[in-house]
Amino acid sequence: MDTDAGVRRHLLTWILPAFVLVAGVSGCSGSAEPGVVSPSPSASPSPSASSGTTAPSDAEAEVMAQELPVPWGIAPLPGGRFLVTMRDDAALAVVHPSGDVEPLDASGGAQELADQTMPAGEGGLLGVAVGPEDTGPTFTVFLYRTGAEDNAVLRAELDLDGMTLGDVTTILDGIPSASNHNGGRIALGPDGYLYVATGDAGNPANAQDPESLGGKILRVTTDGEPAPGNPDPGSPVWSLGHRNVQGLGWDASGRMFASEFGQDELDELNVIEAGGNYGWPDVEGPGERAGFVDPVAWWPTSEASPSGIAVTDEAVYLAALRGERLWRVPLLGTAQDVADGTSPGFGEPQELLAGEYGRLRAVQAGDDGELFVLTGNTDGRGEPATEDGRLVDDRLLRVTLTPAG
Repeated sequence: MDTDAGVRRHLLTWILPAFVLVAGVSGCSGSAEPGVVSPSPSASPSPSASSGTTAPSDAEAEVMAQELPVPWGIAPLPGGRFLVTMRDDAALAVVHPSGDVEPLDASGGAQELADQTMPAGEGGLLGVAVGPEDTGPTFTVFLYRTGAEDNAVLRAELDLDGMTLGDVTTILDGIPSASNHNGGRIALGPDGYLYVATGDAGNPANAQDPESLGGKILRVTTDGEPAPGNPDPGSPVWSLGHRNVQGLGWDASGRMFASEFGQDELDELNVIEAGGNYGWPDVEGPGERAGFVDPVAWWPTSEASPSGIAVTDEAVYLAALRGERLWRVPLLGTAQDVADGTSPGFGEPQELLAGEYGRLRAVQAGDDGELFVLTGNTDGRGEPATEDGRLVDDRLLRVTLTPAG
């Protein structure tokens, strides 16, 4: 989607005030150490309605499916199934509860999708989201792909009975692309609008440039138009100043979270505010600078490089690539506390599955308190696992949290 001069002028009118109005939350200066916004001494974690635990002491994983070639995005389907994107193959597959992996028919829309996608470096077929009201067998599917000239968001109909993808419609294009920093996560928010995470495409200036859709979180209708209530009514931009966002999620109060890759020092977990400026490239990690929103948790890049996230009633979980672990950031207080503006904050991050399954690409919360985690070892940067000389990566893991005590 091309941004005309009028939209650019409107975007400037809210970006400039945002530097004054959006204050950073308190945190330490940018030293390369893990950190979190300090909780109240009397705060206690909110109870988890799904898992019945407030502080898991460990996590146990079992392999649900394996031999997935460079999986990237995951979206739940009814019946315990998942729709998974394969980045480099520009293909989709359904993972069944049995562990069977069933690729979509390669003709029709699937072929059209493959023809439009140009995998290179970190680009390819990335995020996926499924219409939340769909019950099947036909589903509306949204996809994020890297093409020859840009990144774009597409829409198509998935027929699970025939395992086919219908005609592909581009609903949002013109997102900068490169061999790295493509963003790519998409998610339908609790308000029914589509949120799109983009990267700076290797050009840090994009993140602060009102004329660029790079380095932003976008909020659009399911037709790709700027959603009602955006900071600028003519623009899809929801927040700016991002380096490379690859995780989006919401808690029970509607509070939005996003994970973000740092450059050399600190990766971030942010609470996203409409019109918020998250500081890149001027700030990496907490900087306590007026006009920028600081993260609520941060890690050295060697310990995280967070991609997908899942938000449950009791914590935010981040899948770490370079860090090869699952990070848990406890949510303190209750949903009502957050709604009232009195939430005491976040508990100290806890690491799970450290070094057990290599790079972790995405995490999805299940209906019964479990988590489903995609590994990311076949992307050219990991060490794919083998068994008896046979490649078994990448894998979809079913993770059970073990209560403390």
